[in-house]
Amino acid sequence: MLMTDLLKAEEIKTALEAFAGETFDPKKFFELVGLTAMSPESVKDVFRVLDVDGSGFIEEDELKYILKGFSKEGRDLTDDETKAFLKAADKDGDGKIGIDEFEVMVHE
Repeated sequence: MLMTDLLKAEEIKTALEAFAGETFDPKKFFELVGLTAMSPESVKDVFRVLDVDGSGFIEEDELKYILKGFSKEGRDLTDDETKAFLKAADKDGDGKIGIDEFEVMVHE
């Protein structure tokens, strides 16, 4: 499944452009890309696309490249952005983001 099967290409482009040169804010990004308006199950479908290795989690090494999961034109997150994103989403403190943690973060 492709990200454009789940989200509008124009919204992905707009969201990526908004953070091309500014510090990444996952909550604002999720809103711009249209994720916050989606059902919990649809958000979980997006998670499954972003979970590159299919482990059921987005680990720190995958998180750094999360914007590329939305579009190959996406930039890499900086180490600080990656750590801040992980800290904000990792509710159980296991060092990775599970599907339910991702959905909760999107809809908080």
